[in-house]
Amino acid sequence: MLKKEFNKRDVQRLRNVISGKAGERTVDGVGYTKKTSFHEEGDVWEENGRQWTIKDGIKQNITKLDKAKDAVMPLFCPSCSKIMNKVIDKDIYPYFKHCFDCHVDFESELRRKGLWEDYHKHIHNSLVDLTIDEAKMWLEEKLTQSNQGWVSEKGEVQNWGGGINTELAQKTLEETVKYLESFKK
Repeated sequence: MLKKEFNKRDVQRLRNVISGKAGERTVDGVGYTKKTSFHEEGDVWEENGRQWTIKDGIKQNITKLDKAKDAVMPLFCPSCSKIMNKVIDKDIYPYFKHCFDCHVDFESELRRKGLWEDYHKHIHNSLVDLTIDEAKMWLEEKLTQSNQGWVSEKGEVQNWGGGINTELAQKTLEETVKYLESFKK
């Protein structure tokens, strides 16, 4: 004897299970339905006060620390999906975004095609250009820096006279850039 009577939806649920439609609904829901929006790779949108994007097929929150995420080495190589556990992978990944084995394969392919020298020159010249850009940024920062007053270790404000000779600094920078350009291949 049954102590509990079956509801209409319980009977419908059993019918669905027996007929192989286990995922079918047994009740019609009424209420609020959220507006669905579909986004593609690279789209940026705001939802609930946060910015979102789709990167590599995954919905991700955009934060201030997104650039720091790229510095973290993943568990698996994005190119070959092998585990990145070698010590040298930590040195290779930040620059090339793949494991050491993938990089060896890449460089071997370049050598086979005869493009190794061009690639090597490109890497070398881009490092020289980076050094030149850093020198220019450093000098620009120093020229715009104020020397009106300095706070000593005791907390006293000291006013110093003088300043940077901008003409001499620009001339020295031009000579430095010319010298660094001579390193290009």
